[in-house]
Amino acid sequence: MSDTRIVHGTCHHDCPDSCGWQVTVDGTGATAHAVQLRGNPLHPFSKGELCPKVNRFLDRVYSPDRILRPLRRIGAKGEGRFEEITWAEALTEIATRFRSIIDQHGAEAIMPYVSAGNQSLLSIMFGDRFWHHLGASRVTGALCGATAGAGAATTNGTGKGIDPSDLVHSKLIILWGTNTRLTNRHLWPVIEEARAAGAQVIVIDPLRTITAESADWFLQPLPGTDVALMLAMMHVLIRDDLVDQEWVAAHTVGFEDLAAHVADWTPARAAAATGLSVADIERLATLYGTIRPAAIRTLIGAEHHEHGAMFFRTLTCLPALVGAWRDQGGGYARSVGVWSNDVMDHAALTRPDLLAGRSPRELAMVHLGRVLTGDHDALHDGPPVQAVVMISVNAMVSVPNTELVRQGLLRDDLFTVVHDQFLTDTARYADIVLPATTQIEATDVVTSWGHLYLGWNEAAIAPAGEAVSNSELHRRLAGAMGFTEPALFDDDLTVLRATLPSIDLDRLRADGFTKVPYPADGRPFADGGFPTRSGRVELRCDALAALGQPALPTYAAPGEAAFAPRFPFSLMTPKVHTRFLNSSYSHLPKHGPLEGGPYVEVHADDADALGLTDGASARVWNDRGAVTATVRIGDRVRPGVVAIPWGWWAGQHAGGSTQGPVANSLTNDTLTDWGGGVAFWDTRVALAPAPTPA
Repeated sequence: MSDTRIVHGTCHHDCPDSCGWQVTVDGTGATAHAVQLRGNPLHPFSKGELCPKVNRFLDRVYSPDRILRPLRRIGAKGEGRFEEITWAEALTEIATRFRSIIDQHGAEAIMPYVSAGNQSLLSIMFGDRFWHHLGASRVTGALCGATAGAGAATTNGTGKGIDPSDLVHSKLIILWGTNTRLTNRHLWPVIEEARAAGAQVIVIDPLRTITAESADWFLQPLPGTDVALMLAMMHVLIRDDLVDQEWVAAHTVGFEDLAAHVADWTPARAAAATGLSVADIERLATLYGTIRPAAIRTLIGAEHHEHGAMFFRTLTCLPALVGAWRDQGGGYARSVGVWSNDVMDHAALTRPDLLAGRSPRELAMVHLGRVLTGDHDALHDGPPVQAVVMISVNAMVSVPNTELVRQGLLRDDLFTVVHDQFLTDTARYADIVLPATTQIEATDVVTSWGHLYLGWNEAAIAPAGEAVSNSELHRRLAGAMGFTEPALFDDDLTVLRATLPSIDLDRLRADGFTKVPYPADGRPFADGGFPTRSGRVELRCDALAALGQPALPTYAAPGEAAFAPRFPFSLMTPKVHTRFLNSSYSHLPKHGPLEGGPYVEVHADDADALGLTDGASARVWNDRGAVTATVRIGDRVRPGVVAIPWGWWAGQHAGGSTQGPVANSLTNDTLTDWGGGVAFWDTRVALAPAPTPA
C-alpha cells in the first residue's frame, strides 16, 4: 500500500493571484516528505499554473540555510553570529525582557511589526490577540495596499470593484499602473481573450514594462503625474458631452462642482505636467468616453506617492462619469479581497475586546526608522520603543529609508526578536531569532485580492526542525508571559471557524477553495448603492475637506520635488524580476543569482550626458544613502527617471557587504496624503559614474 498522497494548499505570498497548489507527500507523520509541489488544475483562477518562484517552493522548504532552532546573538548587531538555544531559553529571555520593559516604560514600549510575508488569515492577524492583551503599541497603515483602498473609499465608500475576471466582457481595458503580465500573471489570459473578441488594451505606466510591450497602446507619463492626466480626461469628457448624464444625475454628488474644477485642466496643461502629448490625452479621453464596456484595472503601485490616495480617489471618479458601472466588464477593478470581508468576522479573529478599554498609541508602519531612532513626532511623545518583534518581514530590504532603520536596530538598548525561515538582513540585527514554518507546514485560510476565491491551505508535512507557525508562536509567547486568557490559546481550526461563520469549513477543507458572494450579473453598482454617507459616488467629498484634504480631485507635486536642483533624477524601485518580486526569494540559488544582480536603468540620453556606459558602475545617492549598481541603458525609463529594482539583499549589491545599502536605502519615507502608506516613488537622487576603486 502506497504512503504517497496529495495535499491541497494555497499560495500565501503578497500577490493578487493566490494560486491553488497540490503537494505530493511520501510517508506519514514526522517522517513525511514533500516530493513535488504543482498548481492545482481545478482551481478556477490559477488553473494549475504557478509562477517561477513557487514552482521551486520545495527548494525553500528543504534549503540547507533554513533556521530550524531558536538562535541567540553572540556577535555584534548586524554581524550575524548566533548560537542555538532551546525554545524554553528563548521564551524565558523574551518574557523576562518584556516584563522588565513593561515595568520601566509600560507595554507601549513594545512594538509588534508584522507584514505581508505570509498573507494567510492566522499568520497575519491571529497574533493581534496577544498584542491587544499585552497592551503593546499598535502599528497602523501599511507598506502596500491600505492607501489604495482608502483613496477609493473616499469616492465610492468602499474599496470594492468589479471581479477582474469580468474583463473578458470588456471592449476597452486600461491597465493603469499595473504590470499585469508579471505581477498578476493569471489575469493576462483573461485580457487576451477579451482582446481576441475585439477589446483594446491600453497601458499607462511610467515604466515600459513587459505588459506595456504587449499593449495595443502604451502611454508613459512622468512618475506621480497621473492625477493631472485624469483631470484632463474629465475635462475632455465634460467638454465633449461624453458624460453619462442620466447615471451621473442618479448616482453621484458634486458633478457641477467637479465640472467647474476641471474647466481649466486642459489637455495642454496636463501635457506640461505629465510629459504626454496633447493629442494622446485627447485620444485617451475620447476612447474612454465612447467605448463600452470600459474597465480600468489597477493594483497598488501607484499608491507609493505622497499623493497616492488622491490617485485612487481621482481614478474612481472616471467610471462614474461615463456610467461604466452599468455594464458587466465595465467599472473599476483593483483588489477584490474586500469582497471576502462579507464572510469574515475580523473581531472574532483579532479580538479587539482584549484591549479591555485601553487605546495604546499608534505607530506608523512606514516610519519604522523614525520610531526606532526616537523621533518624538513618530512616537507621539510616548516612551521610546524598547523592543520590536519582526514577523513575516525583512525590514532591512523592504522598508523605506533603510539606513535610518539600521540606525535604530543598532541601538544597544533595543531588544529585537525576529521570526523567520532564514537569517535575513533583518535577522542579523536580532537578539533572538525564532524558526518559522513554511506554508506547507501550517494549516490556514488564504483570502485573495485578485480573485473571488478563499483558499484552504492544509499542512502537508510536519514543521521542519523546531519551526512554528505565526499562530503557534503567539500561543507560546502568551504562555511564557503567564497569561491565562483562553482566547490566546485557541487552536487554529477553532479560530478559523469563528472567523468564517458563514463558510462550511469542512467543505472548504475538502474542496480547497470556495467563491465568496458577488453579484451574479457582474454589475455590483449598476444601480448605485454606494456605501458613502450620501449613498452615491462622491465626486465632491466633504469628509475629505474635514481631514484637511481637497474635497475635489486635485493634482499636486510631491514635496520631494523641491530637491530636484540637487537630485535631478526621479527614482523608481519597481518589481521586474521573474524569479522573485519582493525580498523572499532573491537569496535562494535558483532565484536571485539567475537574475544577474542589482542594476540601475538609465535612459540613453541621460547616460550620454553623464558619461555612463552600459555595464559600467554608477553611484546613485541622496541624503538618505548611496548605492552602487551596474548601469543598464535603454528606453524602459524616460529621460530624468532612473530605476533600481528592489528585493535584492545587501550582500548581493556592489561590495558584497551583508551590512551594506539596498535600493530602499534611498527611498522616501514620507506618509501618503491619507491611508497610512508611503511615498517610495517620490524619491529624488543624483547619479554619476562610480569612483574607480584604489
